[in-house]
Amino acid sequence: MEPHRSQRKSSITTTSTTTLPIYRSAPPLEVRLEDFELYAIDRLRVLKGISDGLSRGKKSEEMEKLVRELLKTHMKHPQASEVVNKDIISHFVLRLVYCRTEDLRKWFLSMETMLFRHRFLSQSPESQKQVFAELGLSYKAISYAEFEAVKDKLVQVARLIDQPVPSGDAIYYKVPWEEVPGLVAGRRVFLHKGYAYIAIYQVVSLVATQFRSYLSKALSLTNRKWTSTIREQEKDRLTPIVEALCTSYLGPDYSQPREYADISIKDLDQIAKSSFPLCMRHLFEKLKEDHHLKHGGRMQLGLFLKGVGLKLDDALAFWRAEFSQRVGAERFDKEYAYGIRHNYGKEGKRVDYSPYSCQKIISSSPSVGDHHGCPYRHFSEDNLRAALGKMGVNNRTMDEIMDKVQNRHYQLACTLTFESIYGSSCDAGINHPNQYFIDSQKVLQSKNNSTA
Repeated sequence: MEPHRSQRKSSITTTSTTTLPIYRSAPPLEVRLEDFELYAIDRLRVLKGISDGLSRGKKSEEMEKLVRELLKTHMKHPQASEVVNKDIISHFVLRLVYCRTEDLRKWFLSMETMLFRHRFLSQSPESQKQVFAELGLSYKAISYAEFEAVKDKLVQVARLIDQPVPSGDAIYYKVPWEEVPGLVAGRRVFLHKGYAYIAIYQVVSLVATQFRSYLSKALSLTNRKWTSTIREQEKDRLTPIVEALCTSYLGPDYSQPREYADISIKDLDQIAKSSFPLCMRHLFEKLKEDHHLKHGGRMQLGLFLKGVGLKLDDALAFWRAEFSQRVGAERFDKEYAYGIRHNYGKEGKRVDYSPYSCQKIISSSPSVGDHHGCPYRHFSEDNLRAALGKMGVNNRTMDEIMDKVQNRHYQLACTLTFESIYGSSCDAGINHPNQYFIDSQKVLQSKNNSTA
């Protein structure tokens, strides 16, 4: 699979005859560099949607619906013949992106396996058999005689897991128990002499385990190739794209205020308390307390304020009023005003810089004396509890938030904070501080209108 800049594409030829790719090897085709990145981003939206659904505790039926909607929304293509190509290309691009560290590999492996599992369940019985065979699962169904010998046990298991009682024509496979650890751990199969008896509707667990095992090995091999050759060979072309994709922000652009844009200096104290997410509220309070922020904090808060609608003149006046109390107005104009104008695209390359996304903030590494970054990741538990309590989070939700933090679901922790404070669900999750601000303003405005 070779990315290039021309419009020419060759067709995919693979050994797979199934409608569900196994991703055995990269397809022999040339890919436009634009598609290389765009396809990967679309698939990443699907995987991150699955991750969010799982973290929010969605049930099996809800997850099936979610996966269908994610695939329909993000993996479509104007040309029907290109849908399969997009699927395969996007998988291999993200395999390259997520092979590079253990944490990245672990996340990608889990999400791709979950995606594969749900897609397998949506296949026709004939397609499922083809996938079964292509993964090298050559197990045969047990004989009628063997079925009759263990039927009573199979019936007991079916009743315990609330499944239909197997009849005489039921199909069961007998496989080594270690090949279906999920079913064994959930006590959803009958075990006898080292074998698990798998009903036909449970074959997905066997298939998913095999797929996960194969993909895990493939990721390790891809990492070796990336480290030894690809990263250096593609340092001027693909490497920057690959290294940036895993932290890409996939939501709306907040470089320009779109809603609630009439924000002035006199509004800031009030809206900081009512509508700032914890990361920005903390920076705002530290600025008011110390009359100074280091570069990382100035960038994170400054771009956020720009995104919520603080005009350049007001921004200069706001930062000057705070910094001058510590460094003096003359030094502020000489050393700090340029950076503020730069953020607004009025200096340097005159780039219209975008406010930082949650992913960028979470991935930052603040040093001693810094106050930027994500509080859910960087605060101690005591400090985080104190900050959330000050925002009005109740004790029950506090424990749920801490559970998400311990499992490194920082954006979900922020989402739970939002839902607790505003009494409004946020099914899409919080992905950007400026999204938090806009959604909170919508809720507050709605409440004000209803009481007017």
